[in-house]
Amino acid sequence: MSHGFKIASCTLPVLALVAGLAWGEDQAARSLAANCTSCHGPNGSSTGAIPSIAGLEKAYIATALQEFKAGTRQATVMHQHAKGYTDQEFDVLADYFSRQKRQ
Repeated sequence: MSHGFKIASCTLPVLALVAGLAWGEDQAARSLAANCTSCHGPNGSSTGAIPSIAGLEKAYIATALQEFKAGTRQATVMHQHAKGYTDQEFDVLADYFSRQKRQ
């Protein structure tokens, strides 16, 4: 057995595991984001009066969510929505929506 084959046979299972973890993380992000899309549109691209959040910078989204939760940012209903999330969930949501394409 050549060294190249040994390395490949050891590396492939690790790569599959990493890909599986990434897929699981994306599924978790999609599940969290589903609550947001009813107002902000599919993948965060709103077609109405509610702002689109797709493609905004991750830090901006995370900060806005923190401010809604703290009650320091103007909103109609976001204060109530934000209270139901943890800081870690804010980070997941911010990452997810920052990677979405604006439409």
